[in-house]
Amino acid sequence: MDRFEDMAIFVAVAESQGFAAAARRLNLSPPSVTRAVASLESRIGTLLFTRNTRSVRLTESGQHFFADCRRILAEIAEAGDAAAGEDAVPRGNLTVTAPVLFGEMIITPIVVAFLADHAQMRIRLQLLDRVVNMIDEGMDVAIRIAPVTDPALLAIPVGHVRRVVCASPALLEQHGIPAHPDALKDFRLVDASSVGDWQFQDQGKRFTVPVQSALQVNSNRAAIRAACAGWGITRVISYQIANELATNVLKTVLSEFELPPAPVHVVYPEARRGSAKLRRFVDYCVDRLRANPALN
Repeated sequence: MDRFEDMAIFVAVAESQGFAAAARRLNLSPPSVTRAVASLESRIGTLLFTRNTRSVRLTESGQHFFADCRRILAEIAEAGDAAAGEDAVPRGNLTVTAPVLFGEMIITPIVVAFLADHAQMRIRLQLLDRVVNMIDEGMDVAIRIAPVTDPALLAIPVGHVRRVVCASPALLEQHGIPAHPDALKDFRLVDASSVGDWQFQDQGKRFTVPVQSALQVNSNRAAIRAACAGWGITRVISYQIANELATNVLKTVLSEFELPPAPVHVVYPEARRGSAKLRRFVDYCVDRLRANPALN
């Protein structure tokens, strides 16, 4: 095997977190995968993985080498794409990241539809509720619900979401509609935040309302379910209850006190802008997100 083949095998082992899994993915024998990684380690002069009977993990040197290998292999693939032209069939791997619930509800259907239309593509979808360092962690595309200021990243705006307070119509009919955030102390609240305070604004000035919640959960889905059952008032992100709002299962309140909407972006490294397969996925994703009424 040549050096680039060894690098591709090493990347597959790192992404699959195992030699056997990488062998299955590449349709190679496990011994050939082991030999390729050993050859790289011998050539570089350092261990790339720590191995035991249960797991395979990248060493610190392996993590840096992994990022470099992914970049080099991507550049080689992109050179081929450029030579083939815009009409080339997109093929190969992409790693995409998004917030967990947003990814489950909105991004996963887009990814599935894209793969149905592009049979030679493979996508690794990482749903994480944290800001990912795209370069260090080898991400090709990210969907972020926040402003993007990193000059190494290209960000395409696709919509916005709001932090909304909501309750069931039955609860509001029984207990009334709060006219001001301070009135929330008179209602049963379901808090899905880890902070314990809810922020609002009035005429551009922000203020905080301490939340004395009778029910605190670590899942927005659980908070929404409790609100749908008429148990109390909760505060979530607007896209998370788009269906409930459309079907009148929930209603928003205190909308005049909401914080400014948060922008939603499709993000990718500026250095990858030449990748035809990445651009194809980004364009596909942007079109569908901009058409989604939950974001607009």
